[in-house]
Amino acid sequence: MVRPRGVAGPRHRRPLTGVGAVGRPLPHDLAATVRAGLGRGVDGAERLRGGSKKGVYRLRLDDGSTVVAYVWAEAEDYWPQAVRGADDADPLSHSSGLRLFEAAHRRLTALGVRTPRLYEVSRSGDGDGDRGADVALVEDVPGPNLEALLDADPAAARRPLERLAEVLDTLRSDTGPGVGKVALLDEHVNGHQVQHVDEHAPARTAEALVLARALADLDEAAARDTRMAAARDRLAERLHERVERVPRRARHGLVHGELGPDHVLVGADGEPVLIDIEGLMRFDVEWEHAFLRIRFGTHYELLRPRGLDEHRLALYDLAMRLSLVAGPLRLLDGGFPDRAGMLAIVEHNLRAALAAAATAWRDPKGAPSPLSRAAAPGAATPG
Repeated sequence: MVRPRGVAGPRHRRPLTGVGAVGRPLPHDLAATVRAGLGRGVDGAERLRGGSKKGVYRLRLDDGSTVVAYVWAEAEDYWPQAVRGADDADPLSHSSGLRLFEAAHRRLTALGVRTPRLYEVSRSGDGDGDRGADVALVEDVPGPNLEALLDADPAAARRPLERLAEVLDTLRSDTGPGVGKVALLDEHVNGHQVQHVDEHAPARTAEALVLARALADLDEAAARDTRMAAARDRLAERLHERVERVPRRARHGLVHGELGPDHVLVGADGEPVLIDIEGLMRFDVEWEHAFLRIRFGTHYELLRPRGLDEHRLALYDLAMRLSLVAGPLRLLDGGFPDRAGMLAIVEHNLRAALAAAATAWRDPKGAPSPLSRAAAPGAATPG
């Protein structure tokens, strides 16, 4: 058995049903899962901040070591039920659950991409553990996340960023036909045969899926904010201008799906360790890089590879902005505690989307938009 990480600290017992870091009670009998899987008792638990789809707890064991528990349960998911109930066949749908986590963990491990080591799983309804939750016990990786390191010491973060660029190259190089979540594209998930998605259907192309989602996000944002409502038609036109220029693609790499610096831990050896991996999917890597460019800001240049399709980036950047307006607003419908933080994300990306609406189309490769040519030969579409 791989041993949990050892830590120094007091050896007094605290109840697992105490209050965690965000002030909510710890509702799950995690001690039973630890006892069944690791043969240890639990002295204390701390709820870690940030999770919106699952609970994340640091558990202190009776030998002084620590593990992290991921808990997928109704009470741990802040997203509205309509979002949670989306079909996993849509690669851009809500990505949560032990099944998706295990499939992603297997794939990343096989590729040599670091993610916290998996010690034990407990499924809802098993004889051991909490019958109302799925649980995974994983390595407690020492060190900060990459976001904290970039803030505290950008020079020290350079090497982890360079290694993360290598990880992204590894994921990009693992190509295959079709798009979809890794759990559905694998031939076997937890020993059961699953039906492959039809990667040849026109509606299953990455750009078609992104466009459909972006238009839905735009409609939702317009219904919630008068500024977005006023720009709705222009933003829809910008999306269609961009998608017209995207060529078909037969093969796709792997993408994490939400790879911000807060989803990269930095191990003691300086290696990047990916977390929140449930959304791992085969998709256009430009979708990942649109998000990376937003989240890493000036540090993104260390992550940018050669050969990205600029037309895809143009489409996906705008679609990502709309997603980062509508998505946080949906999350707040579910009672997420950091309301101010989510509203700041909304405002930042709303302003970026409005700027795109007000800017006449400029093809990233220098050619005029086909919609612009149709409106007035030789003239840009009015913004």
